[in-house]
Amino acid sequence: MPTPRTTSEPAAPPSTPTGFVRVRGAREHNLKNIDVDIPRDSLVVFTGVSGSGKSSLAFGTLYAEAQRRYFESVAPYARRLIDQVGVPDVDSIEGLPPAVALQQQRGTPSARSSVGSVTTLSSLIRMLYSRVGTYPPDQPMLYAEDFSPNTPQGACPQCHGLGRVYEVTEQSMVPDDSLTIRERAIAAWPTAWQGQNLRDILVTLGYDVDTPWRDLPQKDRDWILFTEEQPTVPVYAGLTPEQTREALKHKREPSYMGTFTGARRYVLHTFTHSQSALMKRRVSQYMVGNLCPLCEGKRLKREALTVTFAGYDIGELARMPLQTLVDVLKPVAADTLVPEPSATDKPFTKEESRRAFEARASQGGASHEATPDVRRTPTLSEEKRIAAQRIAQDLLERLTTLTELGLGYLSLERSTPTLSSGELQRLRLATQLNSQLFGVIYVLDEPSAGLHPADGEALFTALDQLKAAGNSLFVVEHDLETMRRADWLVDVGPAAGEHGGTVLYSGPPAGLVHVEASQTRHYLFASSPPSAPSGRPHRTPMHWLRLAGVTRNNLKDLNVAFPLGCFTAVTGISGSGKSTLVSQALLELVSEQLGRPLAERDEDESLLDEEAPQPLSGQIVEGMEHIRRLVQVDQKPIGRTPRSNLATYTGLFDGIRRLFAATPEARKRRYDAGRFSFNVAKGRCPTCEGEGFVSVELLFMPSVYAPCPTCHGARYNAETLEITWRDKTIAEVLNLTVDDACTFFADEAAVLRPLHVLRDIGLGYLRLGQPATELSGGEAQRIKLATELQRAQRGATLYVLDEPTTGLHPTDIDRLVRQLNGLVEAGNTVVVVEHDMRVVAQSDWVIDIGPGAGDQGGHIVASGTPENVAQEANSKTAPYLQTVLES
Repeated sequence: MPTPRTTSEPAAPPSTPTGFVRVRGAREHNLKNIDVDIPRDSLVVFTGVSGSGKSSLAFGTLYAEAQRRYFESVAPYARRLIDQVGVPDVDSIEGLPPAVALQQQRGTPSARSSVGSVTTLSSLIRMLYSRVGTYPPDQPMLYAEDFSPNTPQGACPQCHGLGRVYEVTEQSMVPDDSLTIRERAIAAWPTAWQGQNLRDILVTLGYDVDTPWRDLPQKDRDWILFTEEQPTVPVYAGLTPEQTREALKHKREPSYMGTFTGARRYVLHTFTHSQSALMKRRVSQYMVGNLCPLCEGKRLKREALTVTFAGYDIGELARMPLQTLVDVLKPVAADTLVPEPSATDKPFTKEESRRAFEARASQGGASHEATPDVRRTPTLSEEKRIAAQRIAQDLLERLTTLTELGLGYLSLERSTPTLSSGELQRLRLATQLNSQLFGVIYVLDEPSAGLHPADGEALFTALDQLKAAGNSLFVVEHDLETMRRADWLVDVGPAAGEHGGTVLYSGPPAGLVHVEASQTRHYLFASSPPSAPSGRPHRTPMHWLRLAGVTRNNLKDLNVAFPLGCFTAVTGISGSGKSTLVSQALLELVSEQLGRPLAERDEDESLLDEEAPQPLSGQIVEGMEHIRRLVQVDQKPIGRTPRSNLATYTGLFDGIRRLFAATPEARKRRYDAGRFSFNVAKGRCPTCEGEGFVSVELLFMPSVYAPCPTCHGARYNAETLEITWRDKTIAEVLNLTVDDACTFFADEAAVLRPLHVLRDIGLGYLRLGQPATELSGGEAQRIKLATELQRAQRGATLYVLDEPTTGLHPTDIDRLVRQLNGLVEAGNTVVVVEHDMRVVAQSDWVIDIGPGAGDQGGHIVASGTPENVAQEANSKTAPYLQTVLES
């Protein structure tokens, strides 16, 4: 069992920098014209409270300038194809090498993006099958692209490489067959007038719309749902079926001619052709996905799946945990049948091996890409053994890095939308470790996010390898252990937003202890940090919520009990099954019992389940009578456009607009509250339509966003801005920070309550009109929590949070824990998935999942108070928890 380092243990000796990156006059975001020198060839950690300006310095200034300089060397026509960051607001930066950013952004979600594609391992695996796979007799050679589900050559022809096929069934389109057509039994049809139109057309066609769907003849039901015919018939709007028959009989003038569309045709056509994301989302719920019967979910054509390696087809290999794949490849990489070089010979390099293989395979006038007999040979020839060994060695080198970073439980086919941001960043980090770049700056965004302390050693080893290779590491981080291991600290603060943006300290970690303005130093050096367990007694459970037989992913027939009326932390190493238990099984089972579906998908999520949903079995056997409400507080954005902001999401903007509408001048002009919304035409600026800025396209250069020339960024038209409340316009109020707004609205209770909650949870530095696009995941999560906290607490609510401390400074974590404890004191239950041992130590109950990751996890290793779990010998969490409890 690894023993965590304590504060008193010395860090690794710092490296000696060979030079400095000298920043002068940095003003990006809230940075206040700062000057700072940062050493190269070192591990530099940027610290400070959330919103202090760390990322603005590391990413918004240093990385942005490095990328800008690189693009200056790229041909102008190529720049248009690259997503460029903006030009940073800085006077000068000297000594800046090229930079590579490893951020937690996931890009566009797609099931076609996988662990294999992100790490480029899939390319090597495809080459392995193409060159040295065992082919069945008489099958022609396949190229590497024939083993890719993302190419026309390799994709399964039935599911087009998705692994799933989609059907529109009677059951999906008619969920309640006791309803009549008039009562909207066909739920898949459009609502409002268009749906009424289709029902009126059926009346004209002679179909019964007033008999329950289940009692209609099957042939009628099939035609209405599945016909491809589109007859155009007269429609008599508002008439009864009997009156319609009379009108048809006497050939009266119809209201209009209507064209019929079957329900399935409507669903498929809308999903394929509609430009409305809302319409696509609506019809997608009637499309049922099933495993493709042709490829059995493996996404490839049959010819590719008949080729095997080590007894597995490529689909089976892609489903293995990476650790299992290592075991499969080890014998191949160490093949003793390959002739060993003599003592005087040099070992083959990878390039020499490739040339040797290609030369031998091309003998007889055929290229190595056209030798089907070689590929069909069941017994590996010398050429194929050399190729297999070299490819396997390369794969093993990359796979070992991934497993050492604690990702051995992932499989190659695991799609990136199902990964956490921390997992994605570590995948990219592993890829960089194998790139062998030299002399670059790696800028990392909280690489410890989502990482259990037991997995931290591997992360530090990886960072040391990058540094030893001659690179610099600039890391934005809140993790105290990472700070202790740094060669250099840059502490930004002292507070957040407008109260931050100053470099408080830049130097070796030990020197920060003397900087009184630093909030970081209290946690990094104090023998008893502000958040140390206070010794309060753990709350006694009022009741228990018991789950039985939970099976999903690596959870197998798990029985677990959550104490109600308590603060519970679920712990375990990365991939042990924590999120599966809490964010999937617990949420789904409780929401099902409450009869309320989970929240809708975000706009950027795939509308169809491109991955087969993992089956969930299990049930709640006790405790549901004590839960009336379920709230999931996640880190998904509160909006996708600048129109969504802090004020609109929390609802406080409604109260502010009512105050402006109640002013004498507004009443005189008959302005209502809607006039003061920048999303409504009557109040917003007509030039920028309420955006506040306009985009200037510069063709070969990044687009420049400039303040609107009409409203100058105010978002409103001139008439609306003539109305003031306490001498401020609505635009000026939106520009206030939460802290300033608390003073400004001191005697307005309706507005003040949500403002106080936002301030208490550590978001006082945000502006009321701060666009959702500028907020981090942690900020979005705390805004959601603040929105929930301002509600009247009636108790009996279950709050579920997955790693709520991600992106938070220890100071902000303390504020968050106080708020969560407040919810529990009000009679609610809080369950968090958490890696921060300081938070775990302050919980009432701990459930530790493990002992390992993937197939080695999924069990309850320990369950009890933090003190009890800290004594569990089989728990990987225990020694780290014990260290915090003893501090």
